[in-house]
Amino acid sequence: MWYFLIKQRALEKAQYQRLQKRASLAEVELFNEPFENWYIFSVEKDVYSLFMDYLDREGIEYKLTADRPTRDDMLVEMQ
Repeated sequence: MWYFLIKQRALEKAQYQRLQKRASLAEVELFNEPFENWYIFSVEKDVYSLFMDYLDREGIEYKLTADRPTRDDMLVEMQ
């Protein structure tokens, strides 16, 4: 499984809906100000390259990881 992390403000509603359909699981990690909310898309290994290609074509910035980050991991990275 691969995990794509995308800042919530980086996606339009239609893009989010398309990504939801392509992912195995879509989650929202909510944070309080001054931190941003993140979408976490879980994608199977056999289709992650198609998912990544879509993000690249749409010009959507993302972080890719093989392990799902914890909430604490995400907070540390944002500080």
